[in-house]
Amino acid sequence: MKIQALIVDDEQPARDELAFLLKGFPDVEVVGQGKNGPEALNLIRDLSPQLVFLDVQMPGLDGFGVIKKLLERKLSLPLFVFATAYDHYAVHAFEVNAIDYLLKPIARARLEKAIGKVRRMIETAESTHEKLDKLVHMLGEHPVTQKTKLMIRSAGRLFLVDSEDVIFASVIDGVVTLVTKELEGESIFHTIEDLLDNLDPNAFWRTHRSYIVNINRIKEVIPWFKGSYQLRMDDRKQSEIPVSRGQTRKLRELFKL
Repeated sequence: MKIQALIVDDEQPARDELAFLLKGFPDVEVVGQGKNGPEALNLIRDLSPQLVFLDVQMPGLDGFGVIKKLLERKLSLPLFVFATAYDHYAVHAFEVNAIDYLLKPIARARLEKAIGKVRRMIETAESTHEKLDKLVHMLGEHPVTQKTKLMIRSAGRLFLVDSEDVIFASVIDGVVTLVTKELEGESIFHTIEDLLDNLDPNAFWRTHRSYIVNINRIKEVIPWFKGSYQLRMDDRKQSEIPVSRGQTRKLRELFKL
């Protein structure tokens, strides 16, 4: 893919010279030319070039002013290579993150070096985007679930447990209770709905209006009367949790019953 470049210089001979030199780089395509700062702003907005060769000294809005305006307008910044007849502008150029600067008259060897820097910057950016795309794809296939800490009040103390260690939760008389292998106590959540919002939906299932179970901690599925079921959980009491009629289909789907 060619690097789309824009040339901005207030002198026509300088634009023509640079355009001629750039013809010697097959992977660079000059998509436009501008003769002042305002034209540069419009061309960058309309053409979205990857690279801009920008003259530092222009009447009115100079090269640095162009970048300032782009930032003020919150437009996406291309890569910049500054062109100037005075090398003391170089320090300022790099303060505004220019890739390189070229002294006029521009030597082909020096231009080649600048183009090389631009290529490396673009390749690095593309590589970064590819890696991000792969990461997003991987996360889509294998979601990373963040461990959530839950607080349990038990025996007058407050304990923190990983949500994945919760075997089941219940609500009786408005009090939400959490049960783990080692602990049983009151949750700080006032409703079972609030608790459910803070649990991994892939691991926790509301089997009944008063119960939430950790699917990974179900020990046994017990057929009950009239086609209903109960779940024996993997806690110390081997608690049995009801499955409401409305959730029976979900149970059958989960365990291929």
